Amino acid sequence: MEKMESLEGFYQDKFNRPPEGLKHDNMHFNLFSFDDCEGTATIKYRRRDFYKVTLSWGRNILHYGDTSLEVNGPALAFFSPDVPYTIDLPDGMMMGDYFIFTEAYFNAQYRNSIRELPVFAAGARPVFLLNKTQEKTARGIFKKMKQELATDYEFKHDLIRNYIVELIHFALKLKPVDTVYQQMDANTRITAVFNELLDRQFPIESLAQRFELRSARDFADRLAVHVNHLNYALKHTTGKTTTAHILNRLASEAMVLLKHTDWSISEISYTLGFEDAAHFTHFFKKHTNQTPTAYRS
Repeated sequence: MEKMESLEGFYQDKFNRPPEGLKHDNMHFNLFSFDDCEGTATIKYRRRDFYKVTLSWGRNILHYGDTSLEVNGPALAFFSPDVPYTIDLPDGMMMGDYFIFTEAYFNAQYRNSIRELPVFAAGARPVFLLNKTQEKTARGIFKKMKQELATDYEFKHDLIRNYIVELIHFALKLKPVDTVYQQMDANTRITAVFNELLDRQFPIESLAQRFELRSARDFADRLAVHVNHLNYALKHTTGKTTTAHILNRLASEAMVLLKHTDWSISEISYTLGFEDAAHFTHFFKKHTNQTPTAYRS
């Protein structure tokens, strides 16, 4: 498993830069929209050194500890530093808002540790589906947090901590999601995530795009697994190696671009990540028994 994600790592991954003074700030709180994130990296299965609460819409599959929960619709989810998690997005994107905070931030105002709260307890199912009325209430609490965070009121963080507690108690009155997603074995799951990541790079619709994950190691690094493990998983589930999947998809996309665009061979070779047209021509002929020019004519 990946090592624990720090606050600095979170900001670097999501926004390409940490805020000033973060290394010296153990009393941290911030609130975001999922639309704010600049980073596109897959959410890695690992623990974080901060708490996170999300208000999301749409369909996602939450892998939390050793449990997978399927969510479809407005939902609240509470994430603890003690439990590793990741989120699969069948529809390709996450919609909603979330906030993060450190344990020291919360405990500065409350005598009891945040770890004692049921939504963050070990073994909890910390996801709650919301009806329209409940969604409106949750949105209202998030809105109050966002508005207060933007003020220069001296005691705004005391108010924000109260809003966190209000949201927690609101959730505790609800029934947690108990729709356990049918577990895939590890090899099948890695294959599914690999295919999703590969599909996400296509179609190439402009010359400004470029296929970047060209090697098995590139995909393994993005998926936070060893390259040998990725190859084993794909070979076990599909009978093909990682490289074979990548090259087959490249060949298919090359044929589409040659037939359906007026881009030059050099332009197509660039968008597909080749060093030059000669390398692309060699690759294409090897996979199709034709040169790009012959195929296009």
